[in-house]
Amino acid sequence: MDLIAELLERSMLQDIMPGTQDQLNKEMTSGYVGFDPTADSLHVGNLVPITLLMRLQRAGHKPYALVGGATGMIGDPSGKSQERNLLDMESILHNCTCIRKQLGKFIDFNDSVPNAAVMVNNYDWFKKFSFLDFIRDIGKHISVNYMMAKDSVKNRLETGMSFTEFTYQLIQGYDFYYLNNKHDVKLQMGGADQWGNIVTGTELIRRKGGSDAFAFTCKLITKSDGSKFGKSESGNVWLDRDKTSPYQFYQFWMKMPDADAAKMALVFSFKPVAEIKALTAEHEAAPHLRKLQKMLAEEMTIMVHSEEDLAFARQASEILFSQSSVEVLRSLNEKQLLEVMEGVPQTTGTKAALAEGLDLISFLADSGVFPSKGEAKKMIQNGGVSINKEKVTAPDFKITEDHLLNAQYMLIQKGKNNYTLATFS
Repeated sequence: MDLIAELLERSMLQDIMPGTQDQLNKEMTSGYVGFDPTADSLHVGNLVPITLLMRLQRAGHKPYALVGGATGMIGDPSGKSQERNLLDMESILHNCTCIRKQLGKFIDFNDSVPNAAVMVNNYDWFKKFSFLDFIRDIGKHISVNYMMAKDSVKNRLETGMSFTEFTYQLIQGYDFYYLNNKHDVKLQMGGADQWGNIVTGTELIRRKGGSDAFAFTCKLITKSDGSKFGKSESGNVWLDRDKTSPYQFYQFWMKMPDADAAKMALVFSFKPVAEIKALTAEHEAAPHLRKLQKMLAEEMTIMVHSEEDLAFARQASEILFSQSSVEVLRSLNEKQLLEVMEGVPQTTGTKAALAEGLDLISFLADSGVFPSKGEAKKMIQNGGVSINKEKVTAPDFKITEDHLLNAQYMLIQKGKNNYTLATFS
């Protein structure tokens, strides 16, 4: 597989160093991407570099994942408007360990394959590198004028940049030199905002007499409104299931606007481009069916989580967005139920009030689900109220502990898609 040709076909490629495509087509090539260990989980925004490593390995090349244990202590100014808070070493090393475990889901680290993935941490080669040695052996090769010309520096001059951040491109450049010299890594990949730092590495390799060095970057992924891809209303969409549940992850893709779906399908899906374009045509003919969103949600949920998690996400979606049965709702354990109901309005009640049967109309009014008993009664008489997906028709309906899900919860539905989760304690 011609990796560069595929990236071009998917409209992903931004910058490329001359000779890169020829090198990749000539022989198995080791290439790397860097990950910033600012958290103990990667997020959706990291899926572009992750899929680059996946595509590189599937094309027969050897992927290196560099986790910046050293650079994470400094802060990359690329694309940033201000200097970030720095982490202590214990936190960074913990984050590096978590990231290594996550990456194992996407690239093959099995030594039995010739192009097995390799994980490296730049702290391993920087921890014994003294400041004097660095400025003598590395700093002398790159001029201040060269460093000042980089966009990542120029864009920060007005707001101010610390010397710490100014040196970042030298340190990232040394990473490439070290991997080139010690591991014969000839390729660095990254986002478009990394181009300046990447070419500093190729320049350092050239000036220090290293082997051939190549590079390319991918376009930054933005949404149709110009905002950064990878965040939801509640913040980052994490790859760690404890931070973002598989159901919430699935819904992130399902809720993607039509204007973004076609572009994101080309970037993230591993389906052939022709198949994606055919599906895009079907989607444009009937956008209400959300075929592109469904395809992306299914493929990405399986890739990041599992087929079982996808099955649950589909089932959970049925509960809120279609006519599912009470059996489906009752099959959820407490954790799953609360995942599905995240963001649903909440109310409370007491189990003591259920002992002899609690008048539903009174509860709906007292808990604020309806503004008055009269409106609650009218909606029930018109067939617009359901308890745990079962329609209520009797105005004198009583709720008891038998109506509780997981012995504590009750799902109230008014109208088609207006839900409230009641918790009884």
